[in-house]
Amino acid sequence: MTRSTRERIIDEALRLFAERGYSATSVAEIEAASGLSPGAGGLYRHFKSKYEVLAAAMNEHASRTRAQIAETLAEMNAVDASLDIENRLAHLCRAGLAKVREESELTRVFFRDLSQFPELVATVREGLLQPMFDAITTWFRAQPEYAEADVDWAAIGAVLGGAVVHYRLFQETVGEPPGRAERDRFVAAWVQLALGLLPRPAVQAVG
Repeated sequence: MTRSTRERIIDEALRLFAERGYSATSVAEIEAASGLSPGAGGLYRHFKSKYEVLAAAMNEHASRTRAQIAETLAEMNAVDASLDIENRLAHLCRAGLAKVREESELTRVFFRDLSQFPELVATVREGLLQPMFDAITTWFRAQPEYAEADVDWAAIGAVLGGAVVHYRLFQETVGEPPGRAERDRFVAAWVQLALGLLPRPAVQAVG
C-alpha cells in the first residue's frame, strides 16, 4: 500500500533520528527524505514541530505493538496447540527476536535521545516495552505444562524477555551476538532454560 505523506514523514524522521540523533536532524532533512521540498514547510502541514513528529512515532509504534502482541498471541495459541513444548518455546523466542529487530530504529532513539523527553519514555515503557514482557508471562501461564510451576512469572518474564532484548541490542551495538552465539544456538539455549521451569516430572518426561 502507498504510504500517506504523514506516514512517510514519521518513518523517515525515525530513520534519521536513529542514524543521526534527534538534535542533529533538521526539519528540512526530514522533508527531503519524505519527498517534500526541503525548507518549504511541508512538514508543518501535518505536524506542529519536529518534536510532534517524534511523539507521533513513539505513540504509533506503541499502538501498533499492542495490536501486534494481541494478534501474535492469538496466532500462537491457535498454531502451537499441535506442537510440543520445545517447538512452542522456540516459536516464542523467535517471535520476540523478530519484534525487537523490527523496533531497532526506535530502540536507538530511545536510548540516545529520549532521556530529555520523560513523557515519551513513559509512552515507550508502557506502550511497547512492558507489554512485550507481559506477553511472555501471559503466554507461559497459558501453557498446560507450566500450570503447576510455582514461580514468579513477572520476574521470569523479565529474565527471559530481557535475554531476548539484550541479544538484539548487543548484536546491533557491538556488531556480533553476545558470546558469539548465533541465533539458532541462542534460541536453543533459551528453550533449555525455559524448560527448567517445568515441574520436575514434566522435565523428566521431556528428556
